[in-house]
Amino acid sequence: MHSKIRMMLMLLACCALGDLLQAADGPMFLNLQDVKWDKILPDLGESSPEIAVLRVEPKTQATQLLIRTPKGIHVRKHWHSANETHIMITGTAILECDGKRVELGPGGFNFMPARMVHEAWLPAGSLTFITVDSAWDLTWVEGPPTAADLTK
Repeated sequence: MHSKIRMMLMLLACCALGDLLQAADGPMFLNLQDVKWDKILPDLGESSPEIAVLRVEPKTQATQLLIRTPKGIHVRKHWHSANETHIMITGTAILECDGKRVELGPGGFNFMPARMVHEAWLPAGSLTFITVDSAWDLTWVEGPPTAADLTK
């Protein structure tokens, strides 16, 4: 339960950051070197994947974010309350849902309907652009990744 509370606090902080970054009345421009990153799994220290909330739409809470991985990691089974899309920017990921495993390289795209349980294997140095149709949340099916889920 402690990790679930910590994850919720982190998500709230990310939403607050997203509110700061969103464009009020016009276009928004942000270079990758100016993005603020937060650790998704602080217990993993420097090996933790990192998240950057780029924008949160005020009315719907639709969110655009980036996730990067300093180390390879198996992202255990989880789901989100909203529809989610992934676009691989760098690295080749493996995503699995409904017993189907697919490899996505740079430019690869996928769509996950809301509440669909899925998992991923992300290589070191990957960068993924993610959009969700409403507020981004995360529910672990069997608990969050641990040091045992890190790969080389």
